[in-house]
Amino acid sequence: MNTLPEWTDLRFFLELARAGTLSGASRRLDVEHTTVARRIDRLEHQLGATLFDRSREGYELTEVGQALLPHAEAMEGAALAAAEQIGGAEVAAHGVVRLGVPEVYGVKVVAPLLARLLEQHPDLQIDLLALPRFANLANREADLGVMLDPPSTGRYVVTRLATFRFYLYAAPSYLARHPPIRTQADLARHDFVDYVQDRLASRELSYLNELGFTPRRRMCCSGMTAQLEAAALGMGLMMAPPYAVPGDGRLVPVLPDFFAERSFWLAAPTDLYRLRRVRVVWDMLREYADSRPGLFVHGAAPVMGTGQREGGAPKNALRRVALPKR
Repeated sequence: MNTLPEWTDLRFFLELARAGTLSGASRRLDVEHTTVARRIDRLEHQLGATLFDRSREGYELTEVGQALLPHAEAMEGAALAAAEQIGGAEVAAHGVVRLGVPEVYGVKVVAPLLARLLEQHPDLQIDLLALPRFANLANREADLGVMLDPPSTGRYVVTRLATFRFYLYAAPSYLARHPPIRTQADLARHDFVDYVQDRLASRELSYLNELGFTPRRRMCCSGMTAQLEAAALGMGLMMAPPYAVPGDGRLVPVLPDFFAERSFWLAAPTDLYRLRRVRVVWDMLREYADSRPGLFVHGAAPVMGTGQREGGAPKNALRRVALPKR
């Protein structure tokens, strides 16, 4: 190799690695797919190595491509940070941030927060991906995301955002038509609304398994929004976190002492976490979660101090996930 590869070619390499297809990369780069193919061929020729295995299904990184990936991502992060500093973003956040959040959490909790955030940062733009699944950070579908399963490999900054609980709820109309529920054993005689089991976005969503028996799932939905509506119409009991339940009385608590506990994690690629615009959104999510614990656990008190729970270790300590050594 007589010359260093051009940064623009490495951008094409990164987007193809994330999209997995020429058409996907071309849409992200706003160029023709033939341009993507030509740039990749040129980069491989320059490096004297094959970076992708081609197949009818798409492009998959070779071992050499995997080795190049973190270096290209580091260059991308440096380029983004340089652009922010030149643009004065160390003073005010500007640009677009893509935030991936679970659907109901995004609608009920995050969306209302954005009005104040955007007022404070008039040059900031938010793409809110409120999904019935979790955003894929590996292919840069989002710049940061809230999820149940934090990344275990890759270059990420990760923090526990909140511990929350799924409680049992039912419509008053359902409770009026069915046998009374006084103990957990009584639940075995009742109908449930739940996720479609072979479409779970995370194994952490199989919380009905903690009932101690196989529940009678009469209505299953791919997302919690539909579950809430089905339960409110009296189709069965459901489990949901406090922030998800409407305050109009259509759903009421059942056996308040029974719950399934889970954690939300906040994660961002390390290079993007350094950007001012991403950190502004990150800090907003953490500060609000700390100040409103009742959204996640009934009767919870706010944390003591900064990220510190009373009598415990720091709740939101950051950790970085690095690529495994080869």
